[in-house]
Amino acid sequence: MRIGITIFATDRSMHPVELAREAEARGFQSLFVPEHTHIPISRRTPPPTGESELPEEYKRTLDPFVALAAASSVTSRLRLGTGIALVAQHDPIVLAKTLATLDHLCAGRLVLGIGYGWNVDEMESHGVDARRRRAITREKMLAMQALWANDVAGFRGEFVRFEPSWQWPKPVQKPRPRVWIGGAAGPILFAQIAEYADGWMPIGGAGLKAALPELRRACEARGRDPGTLDIAPMGVLPDAAKLAFYASLGVTEAVLRLPSAPRDVVMPLLDDYTRYLGTA
Repeated sequence: MRIGITIFATDRSMHPVELAREAEARGFQSLFVPEHTHIPISRRTPPPTGESELPEEYKRTLDPFVALAAASSVTSRLRLGTGIALVAQHDPIVLAKTLATLDHLCAGRLVLGIGYGWNVDEMESHGVDARRRRAITREKMLAMQALWANDVAGFRGEFVRFEPSWQWPKPVQKPRPRVWIGGAAGPILFAQIAEYADGWMPIGGAGLKAALPELRRACEARGRDPGTLDIAPMGVLPDAAKLAFYASLGVTEAVLRLPSAPRDVVMPLLDDYTRYLGTA
């Protein structure tokens, strides 16, 4: 089981270039950063953390694609991931080029973690109907995958339409970067993973044991081999027993949570997390 890390990269946290360099030097396999384009002050949507106030880092998140591109310039082995990218809020033609360029520049180390989003206020600023966000995400992903896989690609769907077109660069990874979908277990999520993705990113990892048989059945129903999927709990607060349990379930990667904080706070915890490398 691989061990990666995730941080809410902000203008006040440890610089992603420094963190990537230190993580690779210590043997971690991946670095994941999240995405929020902005946080409307209306705050009609309750925080997903259950807290009364949204933590400060949500307001200050770096652009994940720029941050990962910077991190790629000082690393050679570390896989670089979004955890998560809010695909519904993007123009898929532009996002397809951004991601293919990033995979090209980092020599095929991109992991595209995506999600449907939780912040209705944020979605509405992008013209996204929150009630349709799963369908919108699916269609935009299919459109991007068409651009990545074909020299000439067009798309005609409900939310995305473009005429047959050229777009380069293509991703280094064929036919696409690894796509992991984040979210709580359920038939819609598992059907979409089986259709167009390569793994599941449950937040924290609660309920994995009960959910994994359902995910396997969804893949088998589409003729997919469930053994090819990545299972990667995101934002894990680790201990040895928890990681051993994940490994026993067939989890392929545990992504450990670092605080959104300066270097002097992050580095002692990163060093502490090295004790989990190679143990599960």
